[in-house]
Amino acid sequence: MIEYFNYRALFDYSDLYLKGLLNTLGISIIALILGGILGVVLCVLKLGKNKAISRIVTFYIDAMRSTPLIVQVYFFYFSLGNFGIDFNEFEVGILALSLHSGAYISEILRAGISSIPQGQIEAAMSSGFSLFQRLRYIILPQAIGATVPPLLGQSISLVKDSSLLSLISVLELTRVGQVLTHERFLPVEGFVTTAALYLLIYYFLKHLSLWSQKRLIFKETL
Repeated sequence: MIEYFNYRALFDYSDLYLKGLLNTLGISIIALILGGILGVVLCVLKLGKNKAISRIVTFYIDAMRSTPLIVQVYFFYFSLGNFGIDFNEFEVGILALSLHSGAYISEILRAGISSIPQGQIEAAMSSGFSLFQRLRYIILPQAIGATVPPLLGQSISLVKDSSLLSLISVLELTRVGQVLTHERFLPVEGFVTTAALYLLIYYFLKHLSLWSQKRLIFKETL
């Protein structure tokens, strides 16, 4: 297989692959940041005392998690124009990924906060800890330790999910593989290269996750 691999075509499309890689990373990072902000807001609202808002947020989270991402991408791509919202393909993709990942991130954060024994919070309150002190010394250190690994796992899923944006002509890694296949009819070269680049991103995020866990464990032992 190696002797028949067309490396010249990959060289010819190297600039396009670089652009696709940068677009994949850029879309994923922006969507992760926006999804993280949305996740925090949703988590706070769901854990709040207002039952009506909590039910609405729960329904939103269930709806986003129970429907396929590709359906959500198509929904925003074809329906936003009907509401007078003029988004290009990149903006639609970021919006869909942000709303989708925000629902998952909110549940990760909620699980991390809920994993903290209520007795510790009550003991801190009885000891005169303010809300800021409870967050600083009791809630956040334990919640961060519990949520960083699954959040990094969610970021890996987000990068892979960005490949669905190729279906609305966003020039990311998978779309570049499609372009090479269409123009040169080299599906092996196109998608093997695409898969290899996704693999590099995965290993980077995996090592980042392992590093962060070691750092958290080290801090907990001090």
